[in-house]
Amino acid sequence: MSEQQAVRRADAQRNIERILDAAAVRLSRDPDASVAAIAAEAGLGRVTVYGHFPTRGALVAAVVERAIAEGDAALEAVDLTGDPRAALVRLIEQSWLSLQQIGALSAAAASALPPERLLALHERPAARVERLLERGQRDGVFRADLPLPWLTGTLHRAIHGAAGEIDARRMTADDAPELIAATVLAALTPPGGTVPAVHDWRHP
Repeated sequence: MSEQQAVRRADAQRNIERILDAAAVRLSRDPDASVAAIAAEAGLGRVTVYGHFPTRGALVAAVVERAIAEGDAALEAVDLTGDPRAALVRLIEQSWLSLQQIGALSAAAASALPPERLLALHERPAARVERLLERGQRDGVFRADLPLPWLTGTLHRAIHGAAGEIDARRMTADDAPELIAATVLAALTPPGGTVPAVHDWRHP
């Protein structure tokens, strides 16, 4: 490869990352954002965007796939061993932003990807969370009187709600992990049980 070709390839890769970053921002706010709006967010022309992603669907798919891959990598890096409550706090503190982005892009993904493809992409990160919550149910520290999918959804809704509060400037990103964890621990504690304080599980 010549030096000129290497420069062109590097420029193309930078443009792709700019487009994906811009698409993640715009689609999180507006699932129906157009290619023109995404191009404007990236500071590039529509022709450049279409040069890398021939259709809007291809662009949305690439954004969602990247977000889910990053979310799965963030979850994989979290130590989920030991007490499920401590593991849940660690998961929220270390990966809530990645999980939030996946949730924020779900509406755009639903309209651009076939259901079976979307399900396959979500399978690994969703399974990690579900296994943790299921273990907490078996250990008696998470409530077992409610369905596991509902408990998993409660976690995701708390994360999504925190993102909305940050956008509305009623919460800071630094405060979000503790507030999310406190809310979810309260929701998951079995009826009659004592709701643990978040700081009790930060250093198990």
